[in-house]
Order: sequence, then C-alpha cells, then structure tokens
Amino acid sequence: MSEHMLIDHCSPTLAGVKTGSLFTCDYKSRKAVYLEIRRINRILVPKGLRLLPLRFHKGKVLIYLYRPEQLENDLTDHKACDLLRQCGYSLNGGNYCVVELIEKLNSADSFPHEIGLFLGYPPEDVDGFMNGSPADFKYSGLWKVYGDVDKAKKTFAQYKKCAECYKCRWQTGTSLEQLAVCC
Repeated sequence: MSEHMLIDHCSPTLAGVKTGSLFTCDYKSRKAVYLEIRRINRILVPKGLRLLPLRFHKGKVLIYLYRPEQLENDLTDHKACDLLRQCGYSLNGGNYCVVELIEKLNSADSFPHEIGLFLGYPPEDVDGFMNGSPADFKYSGLWKVYGDVDKAKKTFAQYKKCAECYKCRWQTGTSLEQLAVCC
C-alpha cells in the first residue's frame, strides 16, 4: 500500500466530500501493512481521517479510509439506522459499527451490502440494492441508484473531478498531508 494508492482510490474522502473509500492491495506481511497504516495515520488522524485494514484474505488486504465524524453523522439517518438494525448492528456509534463491519467481513462468505452506508452512499440506494429487485435501479455509476438520479449524477461528477484534480496535484508534488482536508 502506498500514498499513491490513497490518492488514486480515496481522493473524495481526502477532500472531505465523501465519508469513506475502499480499495484492495496486495500484501506480503501483515506487520508491514500495520506499520504503513500507522505511518499514514500519523498524517491523517489530525486531519479528521482514519485508515484501517478491514480484511486480510488470500494475499490481499481491504483498506478503508474514512472520516469518523462524517460517518457518525451519516449513521444518524433514520433509514441508515433501520438498515443497520436489519443487518444486526447494535448502533452504539460509528466506530463501534465499523468494528461490527470488520467482524462481518471476516466471518461471512458473502459481502455485506450495507457497506455502502460506510462509504456515504444514500441510504435509499443502499436499501434499494439490498432489498429491491436487482433490475429496479434507475441509474448505475459508482453505485446503483434507486433514488435521486440527478443528485447521484452530480455526486459522481464531483467525485470524478476531485479524483482528477488530486491526481494532478499529487503528480506535481503536493504531499498527502497537504491534500488531506481538515473537516
């Protein structure tokens, strides 16, 4: 895992316009992954971000970058709470829900679709994906949209523009610390 991967996969989260981002990368040593995460968290935690390994599996690690305060706020949404409750979460706060998500990822054979809530996806879209008919989505972009298509398209465009801008800034020498926005 490298800072470059964070820029490639997590720019909207670094910029403060998205709650969380996920990516996978190869690893050879868990110890090396934890050391790198600690190093990066020394840069990001003061900016309101946290980097965590969610799952180690078959030589790959699933990495989650998120903004704990934004996640806490997102998970107060009534629809989000209902979905998490349906999935067996205790709703004792955002960080505790992340611990429960990690437990689910490491104990279940299937991928927990409620993970969209941890990424800042609209609860109505997560609900549609989890409980609706697979063919009933209205639009497909970074996620399947079951609710407000216009709002989703604007969000997708914002994320794309942010990623392009951050990649350009990274390539011209802007540091990860400078790119991570305080929120």
